[in-house]
Amino acid sequence: MADITVTNIRPDRAAVASQWQLIWWAFKRHKLAMAALVVTVAMYIVALFPGFFAINDPVAQNARATFHPPQQVHFFDTSDGFDFWPHYYPLKLSRDPQTLAAIFTEDKTKKIPITFFGRGYTYSVLGLFETDIHLIATTNKAQPLFLFGADRLGRDVYSRTVQGAQVSLSIGLVGVAVSLLLGIILGGISGYYGGRLDFFMQRVIDFVLSLPTIPIWLALAAALPQGWPATLQYMMITIILSFTGWAQLARVVRGRFLSLRTEEFVAAARLDGVSETRIIFRHMLPSFSSHIIASVTLAVPAMILAETSLSFLGLGLQPPTVSWGVLLREAQNIRSIATAPWLFLPGIAVVVAVMALNLLGDGLRDAADPYNK
Repeated sequence: MADITVTNIRPDRAAVASQWQLIWWAFKRHKLAMAALVVTVAMYIVALFPGFFAINDPVAQNARATFHPPQQVHFFDTSDGFDFWPHYYPLKLSRDPQTLAAIFTEDKTKKIPITFFGRGYTYSVLGLFETDIHLIATTNKAQPLFLFGADRLGRDVYSRTVQGAQVSLSIGLVGVAVSLLLGIILGGISGYYGGRLDFFMQRVIDFVLSLPTIPIWLALAAALPQGWPATLQYMMITIILSFTGWAQLARVVRGRFLSLRTEEFVAAARLDGVSETRIIFRHMLPSFSSHIIASVTLAVPAMILAETSLSFLGLGLQPPTVSWGVLLREAQNIRSIATAPWLFLPGIAVVVAVMALNLLGDGLRDAADPYNK
């Protein structure tokens, strides 16, 4: 792991710096974690405004573009003088006379320029207003650009991957938020009060941790009615993923509460007549909030992988909902693997997201470690 010490900070600044400033200074020295932070922020910006970053309507079908391969973007054109501007050429479909396999070749006679901040299909921004401005747009609507190719129904895989980021990335945050709430409340009560309540809570946590995660997820997801609307499916899958995610965090919180409840600042707060609720939320939780943040960051990729796995197996989110797991279901059969390998491209988005969040969590955990300064 990279050296993240803060020895280069002036002593006068370090003496008056808050805990969060020290953590930020240590985190900035972790170059790999900083790069992961940039990637993570970029992904969540895309997930927040997927319509702006998409090129084509992610649900629009095009019978003429079935299994359309990815198209190359060109920047230089010397056919008629020198021209520097991003453009692409439409693909012409032909058949191999012996195998009848589809062969796509670029039609160099038709150059279609790519525009930035152009107009395309209409989409809603956070449910507040509608617009048709896109980061990347084309001037020829009859021959659209397929950066990641098209699926069996002629839908743009790139636009669907961008749209799927909204569901897959947000379900990780929502699931971790529910797990965090349960873990802090139940683990805090167990560690703060102790006694028989602590014994009972720990047996419940032991039971939850002993459950085989994947079979439990599959059983609960299979019990969901198939006719539920997408919003209700999203909520229930989030609850399912949170069902087993809170126990580990609750045990960590309980251990920290056991060690903090005998500290002098907690005893002083009790003698001062401070309520137990204020002692817990004002004095004890902030003392290890940095560790909670690091744990949460490391838990988000696990939630994303869980949703992707359930949706890939057909037991999670269902079409027409678009998520990375739903998109990867298109690549389950041999025909898709043989004729359209680009259907695996949403899996690259999963890999990048999980790696970025894991590296970010590692950097936060090391920066928050008081013995690593």
